[in-house]
Amino acid sequence: MRFAPELRFFLLPCHRHAQVHLDPDPTSTLGHIVDSLGVPPTEVGAFTVHGAAVTSSYRPHPGDHVEVAAVERPQPLPQWPPTFLLDVHLGTLARRLRLLGVDTAYDNDRDDPSLVRQANAEGRVLLTRDRELLCRKNLHTGGHVRHDRPDDQLCEVLERFAPPLEPWTRCLACNGLLTSAAKGEVDEHLCAGTRATYDTFARCHSCGQVYWPGAHHERLEPIVCGAQALLDPG
Repeated sequence: MRFAPELRFFLLPCHRHAQVHLDPDPTSTLGHIVDSLGVPPTEVGAFTVHGAAVTSSYRPHPGDHVEVAAVERPQPLPQWPPTFLLDVHLGTLARRLRLLGVDTAYDNDRDDPSLVRQANAEGRVLLTRDRELLCRKNLHTGGHVRHDRPDDQLCEVLERFAPPLEPWTRCLACNGLLTSAAKGEVDEHLCAGTRATYDTFARCHSCGQVYWPGAHHERLEPIVCGAQALLDPG
């Protein structure tokens, strides 16, 4: 078996060279073999044997040369635009996706079974750094986040899924949609300095959080511009 370079990260060090030589097992499918080697099925694209396309249910024969490709980028998804569910370790990434207007569910107190159930029920892509979570048999769609730094994680997700961006339209706290609000409608939530300085406001339709273009806006603007340039370099 020869794995695409993007997939060798998941293999044991002894298997990360150009080819993995395995003894044939007539009862094992390609899907089972790849899973047993540590590669989550959510990360695998096409299989070919001697150059011909096969499915994950193919059972290799002695002498077969199997090529295992990574998922396409951008990755085709059954639901468009894509929506996401992030595990408890990706809170900063969740807020940055929401900043870009990407529908992103996140809760900092969820176990693995409930994450899988929600992702499947709502048609969301489950993003995680946990390989074992992605290897759960009943998970429909997921993606492994390889990087540690939120900046790199955001680029990784945007390059893989290329979601349409609508910056400044979602609440960073709860993912609800923002709507314009007159100053008088949110006056009770404003401190005196904000009330005197700003006239443009938005409020979350779900949790009531109020937003305005203050200092936080200036800090977040480079993230938005960078994401837009990444997906639309022209």
